[in-house]
Amino acid sequence: MKLSTKGRYAVMAMADLASHGSGKPVSLAGIAERQGISLSYLEQLFGKLRKGGLVKSVRGPGGGYLLSHAADQTRISDIILAVDEPIKATRCQPGSPFGCRIDKGRCLTHDLWEELGNQIYLFLSSVTLDDVCRRRVLGTSGLMLGAIDRRQVASAP
Repeated sequence: MKLSTKGRYAVMAMADLASHGSGKPVSLAGIAERQGISLSYLEQLFGKLRKGGLVKSVRGPGGGYLLSHAADQTRISDIILAVDEPIKATRCQPGSPFGCRIDKGRCLTHDLWEELGNQIYLFLSSVTLDDVCRRRVLGTSGLMLGAIDRRQVASAP
């Protein structure tokens, strides 16, 4: 499963907004420059984020965008879902009684991938913008990956 640029860029832009906002509107041009994201693409994303109730726009000189809620109240899953990014790992349509096989049945590994999608959603729901901005995301999974890497290096010829 790969998260598209839409979801990744929306999270990057919202983290930038949370980091640089300090109660004042942040321009999309500033976010675009700092994050290396096209301004026109950000305009599309922020239209969806505004409709999703995650940001507020301020017009006029010194205008831009503000978070609608505190960074510690804004979940990463909400950002991704607001820009129409599905959080799933199966080929099947969510809620459909039909599977992804030619005969409309579910493949043997369907439940595995569906549960992976559920776990991804649960994880993204447990992380806030504040967690991202304060670099509090890496937990025990990072420690486990480090241990795996060390074992691979130790067992290399």
